[in-house]
Amino acid sequence: MVAAARIGYPVMVKAAAGGGGMGMGVAVDEAALRTEYDKVRAFAERMFGDGSVLLERYFPRVRHVEVQILGLADGRVVALGERECSVQRRNQKLVEESPSPAVSPELRERFLAAAVRAGEAVGYRNAGTVECLLDPASEEFFFLEMNTRLQVEHPVTEYVYGIDLVEEQLRVASGLAPTFDPDALTPSGHAIEMRINAEDPKRFLPGPGVVKTWVEPTGEGVRVDSGYTEGNTVTPFYDSLMAKLIISGDTRDEVIERAKAAVASFQIEGPKNNLPFFAELLENEEFRSGAYDTGIVSRMR
Repeated sequence: MVAAARIGYPVMVKAAAGGGGMGMGVAVDEAALRTEYDKVRAFAERMFGDGSVLLERYFPRVRHVEVQILGLADGRVVALGERECSVQRRNQKLVEESPSPAVSPELRERFLAAAVRAGEAVGYRNAGTVECLLDPASEEFFFLEMNTRLQVEHPVTEYVYGIDLVEEQLRVASGLAPTFDPDALTPSGHAIEMRINAEDPKRFLPGPGVVKTWVEPTGEGVRVDSGYTEGNTVTPFYDSLMAKLIISGDTRDEVIERAKAAVASFQIEGPKNNLPFFAELLENEEFRSGAYDTGIVSRMR
């Protein structure tokens, strides 16, 4: 209660050992904090074997923005731009894009510098992601976590920077110099990734099953990274991700139009899938404007 009073309500109650958006609750006052604390602690003990709970300042309208860094073999850490990850359900990402439509050049400079300092502070050597919450009104951003691995959404960065991050990881591990000039990084264009999941497109509940039809979209700026094809079975025992649909182009508007066509031509029969959700999202004015936040999915529902 002392910590919550110091932070100021509302506060986010989080399982310290949690991840993937699990083990979180919001408390608007002391009574709610007692309830949420007990609930989150019990969940954390059951799911993670660790009942530790932490409190954070809660923002009702925020954006989730992350920075891709690469710790090079020679000790330098470089930032490869930011990714916007605010389209989420149950605090889990569904869409990522780069660059973020919410980040101004001045804010981008601060974001990337902070991410590089974080990598340098621990002598980081590898691809990694520094994740933050951004208050778009004040342009304040707050560190969430660092993922010390390659992210699901790394292809959007690869398109914008023209860099193969998997190859760069192998070069770092081998003690080799990168294939690019770290002092002359030049981003170009825009890219959006959609996570094609085996789930109900309205409530986002799992929908496993046998894949009876699987026809991937093709065309300029269209890439599909898939793990399934016709005859495969999506089981309920693992993550529901079936494929990543990555669209790239010169401008955000061009990418959105290409994405609409790609979603419309992607055919999946058998397991439930969230392609109808993406068709709706790509027509949504809030998303199309770029002025959206982590509450966009709930407002669509």
